[in-house]
Amino acid sequence: MNNAQQLRKDAIAIWKAGVAAVDATKLVREQIEVSGDTVRVAGKSHAIHNIRRIVVVGAGKAGAGMARGVEDALGPELCESKLKGLVSVPADCVGPLEKIKLHAGRPAGVNEPRAEGVQGTQRILEIVGDLNDRDICVVLISGGGSALMPLPIDGITLEDKIAVTKLLAKSGAPIEELNTVRKHLSGIKGGKLAAAIGTPHATALIISDIVGNPLDLIASGPTVADRSTRAEALTILNRYAERNAIPDSVWEILEDDEAAPTPHAHQIINQIIGENGTSIAAAKAEAVRRGYEVDSLGSDNVGFARDEGVRLAQHAVQRRAAGPNSYCLLSGGEPVVKLADTDQPRKGGRNQELALAAAIELWDDGAENICVLSGGTDGEDGPTDAAGAFIDAGVIAEAKSQQLDPATFLEINNSYPFFENAGGLLKTGPTHTNVMDLRVVLVDPSS
Repeated sequence: MNNAQQLRKDAIAIWKAGVAAVDATKLVREQIEVSGDTVRVAGKSHAIHNIRRIVVVGAGKAGAGMARGVEDALGPELCESKLKGLVSVPADCVGPLEKIKLHAGRPAGVNEPRAEGVQGTQRILEIVGDLNDRDICVVLISGGGSALMPLPIDGITLEDKIAVTKLLAKSGAPIEELNTVRKHLSGIKGGKLAAAIGTPHATALIISDIVGNPLDLIASGPTVADRSTRAEALTILNRYAERNAIPDSVWEILEDDEAAPTPHAHQIINQIIGENGTSIAAAKAEAVRRGYEVDSLGSDNVGFARDEGVRLAQHAVQRRAAGPNSYCLLSGGEPVVKLADTDQPRKGGRNQELALAAAIELWDDGAENICVLSGGTDGEDGPTDAAGAFIDAGVIAEAKSQQLDPATFLEINNSYPFFENAGGLLKTGPTHTNVMDLRVVLVDPSS
């Protein structure tokens, strides 16, 4: 195995170690314990003989793994006698469970609200509205929940919400701004799900996919009282949209400063059970085990994906020149892509765009003894079947042999075909977790 192949193998193994550390099934199992006549959820104890039902609802890319964790933790007897529920997940995450139904809230690779997601959301509200004080409600929330649990507020249509989501995403709006707008156009986000739950015994287990783990923004905060205002959402939309680019109904909703507040909700426990820092720590341990000196840029790296790619590539070159130890740089967060105006077909995601920008920076250099990998921990990068991409000497050599010009691909955000042809796609399938992106940069100056 040559050095490029070894670096690639190591980078993928380090990235996968980071993802494994935030396995959704494991994270949920750690929060639920059955002992004698007691079941504990996030540290709160409930006497089993007093429980009528344990009801599980939720949405997110990690939903299938989280639901499996509930069933594993409760065991066959409690599942059979007490458990029911529905969790909305991407279609390629649907699989058989004992008592919790996994609902296909959208197709795979289409991170937008769909009619089937609305149907699932309506069913979730029916389920939680039927609860009483002898029931326990466990809400499973993870990234991607905004699109998987849509419910347009009265006065706008699903198509209106899709138009807003597409415009903000195309314009490069960060997830914090996107979800602030979504909350004010939704009948379930911004604490409205919590308000609909009919039992005071409710706990939300949350896997964070946003920098800083803001409870009110993860999946647009369905179980957290909304601190933002319609005026703030209106300011965000004005920043990115011309008046005629968005349906009038949306503007009218956001301009209504006498909107009813979120109804009163029972007290609900909101518990973060997984986040990007856990992933980085596990990746670091694996890199050290493989003999690398490790630095970390932390979990709060945002900005534009292509700028981040250039930064990481430059850091790798500088570190290679410094030598002599094998070196690993880790980075977490979620940069954005600003889409170019073009009529040409294109395909890609933010991780692939980041790696493509790194390829341009390393093109003349050849990326000798360097590997830059960027992948979404959910296994889904944009509307593609790849988690992300990597760049190394082998990928650059293959691209040059096929006369692929990376700048031409990057110009129209068309990263997927470049890596598909050059052999740099990272494909994992759904990972059933989601804690933003994880990037691994490896340098071996001694080779």
